[in-house]
Amino acid sequence: MNQLGLPISLNVQMSLTNFVANEQIQSLIDRLFATDQAAEIYVYGATGSGKTHLLQGVIFSAIEQRKKAVFIDCADEIPDYLVEIVADLDWLSIDNIDFIGEAQQHMLFDLYNRARQSNVNIIVGGPSVPSELDMMKDVKTRLNLATVFQLEALNDEQTKEALNNQMSERNMIIDEKVYSYLFKHYSRDISQLLEAINLLDEASMQAKQSISIPLAKKILCI
Repeated sequence: MNQLGLPISLNVQMSLTNFVANEQIQSLIDRLFATDQAAEIYVYGATGSGKTHLLQGVIFSAIEQRKKAVFIDCADEIPDYLVEIVADLDWLSIDNIDFIGEAQQHMLFDLYNRARQSNVNIIVGGPSVPSELDMMKDVKTRLNLATVFQLEALNDEQTKEALNNQMSERNMIIDEKVYSYLFKHYSRDISQLLEAINLLDEASMQAKQSISIPLAKKILCI
């Protein structure tokens, strides 16, 4: 799925309905969708804490409510024309802020300022608090003015909840023992786990059997 023609596909599994996070940030985002107020939000945390899930989930919710929204991954080049259309948006998600190249930081600064002046809701994801980012001072100053939230890495129970939420939307049921096995022998990172489950789902359909520990051992080579 693309938003406003940008060359970035969103992961349909990353919705706010199956996102597991602290209640404060969920409450703020719900309030912003329910009112005409605009806000700037900055979320940070380690890999696997759910930043991309949250930022893409916001875009999905906006699109479902017929709002104009754009998701940017700073690991990719930001299109120049986005600066010209940003004032017409309702939501702007900027992920992996620490990946932006030096040459594009001035454009990002301009983009961010235009969004603020036009009362666009902005949500940004990074690995650390803004002051610790390695980028131009003006950008860090802007990000410091946002409402800052830290996303903690999910524990095993929260990870299972997040996975079960997504599996439920896909009408899939996976035995808890499979999750426990994957946590111990494969990964606790939810992104890697979802990729693994996608592989197992495809293999299980081909083999016409349920997802099991023996199947995980075979397909994931663990």
